[in-house]
Amino acid sequence: MKSSEYMKELQNKSVEELNEDLVSAKKELFNLRFQNATNQLKNTAQITTVRKNIARIETAISAKANA
Repeated sequence: MKSSEYMKELQNKSVEELNEDLVSAKKELFNLRFQNATNQLKNTAQITTVRKNIARIETAISAKANA
């Protein structure tokens, strides 16, 4: 999914849904880091993608808080 489509999807969600997405993304990042440390992760670019998605979710949350 393109980042612009992902941001539009995030803008349509409520703050509660965004917080749930944030928690699940952070859990996913933890699991990816754990897999990377144990040399089980094949595609290390997933870590970067998840980190950017976390930043996008946090940006959407702060934008809704300021509005």
